[in-house]
Amino acid sequence: MSDRPMIGRLATAILVIALLYFAQSFFVPLAFALFVIALVWPLQAALQRRMPKLIALLITLSGTIFVIGAVGSLSAWGFGKLAQWLFLNAGRFQTIYRDWVAWLEEHGIAVVGPITDRFDVAWLLGFVQGIAGRLNSFTGFAVLVLIFVMLGLLEVDDFNARLRQPGVQPFGEKMLRANREIGHKLRRFMVVRSLASVLTGFVVWGFALLAGLELAAAWGAIALALNYIPFLGPLIATLFPTLFAIAQFESWQMAVIVFISLNIIQFVIGSYFEPLLSGASLKISPFAVIFAVFFWTFLWGLAGAFIGVPILIAFVIYCAQEPSSRWLAALLSAGAPAKTEDP
Repeated sequence: MSDRPMIGRLATAILVIALLYFAQSFFVPLAFALFVIALVWPLQAALQRRMPKLIALLITLSGTIFVIGAVGSLSAWGFGKLAQWLFLNAGRFQTIYRDWVAWLEEHGIAVVGPITDRFDVAWLLGFVQGIAGRLNSFTGFAVLVLIFVMLGLLEVDDFNARLRQPGVQPFGEKMLRANREIGHKLRRFMVVRSLASVLTGFVVWGFALLAGLELAAAWGAIALALNYIPFLGPLIATLFPTLFAIAQFESWQMAVIVFISLNIIQFVIGSYFEPLLSGASLKISPFAVIFAVFFWTFLWGLAGAFIGVPILIAFVIYCAQEPSSRWLAALLSAGAPAKTEDP
């Protein structure tokens, strides 16, 4: 009998995961909209104290569209330049790649065999063009997100008032407290992440110029955009320039230098600069972050890779609100989680 509640919870979790996967066309823009609302609500609230609510909403949405459009356009431009370069230099890249494969096979590295059957320049070109195409065609997704954001910003005051009603206590006050903390931490997370991304983009651009890498500005733009995705983004931003250094310089030594240098840049900024800015308030277990990134990537693809950590932050804060789930918040935190007093 004691196993039945556990089996029931497991079955419920499986059903929820299945729902999130099969209904992702609704839940993904909704998750992004809630994330954006948490980021821009202080601006909306400050503006609507000085002007009519609808005008404040228009200004807030205009600023949001500008920021999202700027980052999206920069990413699409970087990957577009990359795809164009690869298309023009595909023959040279393929020749060098085959020479390296032949050399490795001559030295008895058998693992190269399966790779040669699945990887070639055509596959790499398709991969890069696919990313650039997705970035260029996210207009419909962005419009749906902005519709949710607009409706949500109009509803925030009324929703908070309903949470303060006596009939929804003590859960209403707990949700208000959790929502305020989530908004604060998500805003700090994005400020820190944005500063680190901009710094990463400029440093990578400067290194590419010094190293003589072609498409230096594109590498900087790609590094800036991908740095918003923990672990997976910096990895891709490191591997791509290394592969293209092989084709450009036709030297494995230069490729190794590029690879090591880019990893040092990512390590210094990610392991020193970001923690210095974020302080103790955003400490989450690195394992939990990796799991969140891969789990939500599995469910929602590239969008899940970006939104996975904000969802984890919200989950940890909500778990910390209830005594029965604080053990989860403690396990998912990198240090002792902030104590939450019961009302």
